[in-house]
Amino acid sequence: MSETFDQALLSKYFNLCVKGYHMLNTDPIKEAVWESINSLVFKYSGIQVVTQACGSHNPGCDIETDKGKFSNKSAKYEANGSGFAISSYRLTAVTNAENPGNLEEIFQEINKRKNFDYYSVILREDNKNGGFKYDWYMIPSDYGPFNPYNFVWVPTIGKRGKNTGKQVGWNTTSNINELNGSMSITFSMSSQLWINLKVTEEMKQFIVASATYDGHAPQIDYVTLAQNS
Repeated sequence: MSETFDQALLSKYFNLCVKGYHMLNTDPIKEAVWESINSLVFKYSGIQVVTQACGSHNPGCDIETDKGKFSNKSAKYEANGSGFAISSYRLTAVTNAENPGNLEEIFQEINKRKNFDYYSVILREDNKNGGFKYDWYMIPSDYGPFNPYNFVWVPTIGKRGKNTGKQVGWNTTSNINELNGSMSITFSMSSQLWINLKVTEEMKQFIVASATYDGHAPQIDYVTLAQNS
């Protein structure tokens, strides 16, 4: 991880936030909850949070700090922790079922939207006895698998129903620089870009911290918390 960050502090407060959240909740940490927790971790680690999107669905930067800008993502590990997928921008302006567009414009649009320095991703894995294991990744936005130019793209052709034989999106068949990842765009999902990443030794260098929740019932609820405040 970059020397810009104090990993020990980030790990300490990430673990405390996970513990505090699960004192009240059994649901996994994801989506807007992760954005709020991530901001709190930064704050207690001495990183100034300048702006926060607060759950907005607008693409791009979610948290701006004095150490950089972050796009928050949450996902679940694939089987055996081999990889994960994160959703990104909706690209209907440049590619859709009526107008698939051209790849150069699509690539330019993807990279133009990247107004942040890091993907801040919380990944979870279900524990066999209940609860979750979390890993927090801070991945530079210029990491190779995030660049569409690093892949070979082909149309995705429908194989059933009314879309048989029609283009229903785009996908990557191979990559140019032996990257451990892939990308796809699906028209029926508002032409959303999906990024698939493999958990390699190189990828593991971006893990900031890990934490676990044992699945036990919350120790307190909102009413009790309010009454005791």
